[in-house]
Amino acid sequence: MTKQYSQELVQGYTMSTVMEEAQRCLLCHDAPCSNACPAGTDPAKFIRSVRFRNFKGAAETIRSNNALGAACARICPTERYCELACSRCGIDRPINIGGIQRFVTDFEEQCGMKILEKGPANGKKVAVVGSGPAGLQAAATLLQLGYAVDVYEKGAKAGGFLRSGIPEYRLPDAVVDTEVARIAELGANFKYGTEIGKDVSLDDLKAGYDAVLVAVGIGKPQMLEMFEGNPYAVPAVTFLAEVDEKQGNVDLPDNALVIGGGDAAMDVATTLKLLGVQNVTTVTRKELSDFRASKEELETARASGVTIVDGYAPVAVDGKVVTFRHRKLNSELKIEADKIVLAVGQTTDAAQLGLPIVKNEVDFEGYHADGKVFVAGDIAKGDKTAVWAVRKGKAAAYEIHNYLGGN
Repeated sequence: MTKQYSQELVQGYTMSTVMEEAQRCLLCHDAPCSNACPAGTDPAKFIRSVRFRNFKGAAETIRSNNALGAACARICPTERYCELACSRCGIDRPINIGGIQRFVTDFEEQCGMKILEKGPANGKKVAVVGSGPAGLQAAATLLQLGYAVDVYEKGAKAGGFLRSGIPEYRLPDAVVDTEVARIAELGANFKYGTEIGKDVSLDDLKAGYDAVLVAVGIGKPQMLEMFEGNPYAVPAVTFLAEVDEKQGNVDLPDNALVIGGGDAAMDVATTLKLLGVQNVTTVTRKELSDFRASKEELETARASGVTIVDGYAPVAVDGKVVTFRHRKLNSELKIEADKIVLAVGQTTDAAQLGLPIVKNEVDFEGYHADGKVFVAGDIAKGDKTAVWAVRKGKAAAYEIHNYLGGN
């Protein structure tokens, strides 16, 4: 792995700079930032604690509301949630809430704080299927409520998309390892290499547990039909997972083409540049004014030297050569690349579970499916972001708690 790829690109605050940023907070009585946080992490409260140098109190606020606070601090699209609601938007610029949260959670780790505690055992067991952000948060919440929790993960490590779909320069594996270790210390029992619906049936889980939470993602890659079987083409999630698994030691092309305009496309393009690929071009059918990627992701890709062409959609491919046509203009574009990475979305891979899934989501309201089965994560209705996964994981955990007689 190149040193540049393995290090976080965005530098964290120091003690003096985080205090300077926290002092900009207007300490709003109605706290619109906290109201806009999907996970209920309560930025207003932890920023107030930072202003008074109560970093332990700030860490307690974050961690008690969000078991994945350190990960979310790095990857949450805050410009769509808490920072968009920040009252300073009407004055100059919003408070860097994610940056302050990152400082606090890093401080928490450096000081060895142990904030979350397992609740008194209530004699009931819950199985969690999937160890992505929703499954991890649900496990943490259930453990604090006194349940015994087994987490089933088909891979060799926990973390799901946090590990395989987010590059190291944004979210280091070491941070994910620490988040998982905290939940394991609470008492979560991780069962790796076990795929539900294949190695163990869902009915077996229902028979052996008081409740089952299915918290699987939508990690199955999609390919445009014209690229099926093309030896030069690979889905974005497959590429990012290979880079993570091999720690960046992958075969690199001289020229790379990325098709797509979301966060995954920017992740792939920036990763290619950081790994040393000289020419990286991203082509998206969306125009920049309607770009799907976050502002930070877009700026990072540009700063890394990625060429971005907007408004063009692929219409034909011949080996390495892809032909694009502009959506509005009478214009055509041909690009030849040694590697073509398609960031055109993912779909769910949970047919073996027998859940009613329509357009990648379970076809019912709420989190309770049938009998003992509950759902969370990307297959549950709502945004497909890590912070929303945390929200869904907490909500599903409390649905289970209520179902099993808790308050």
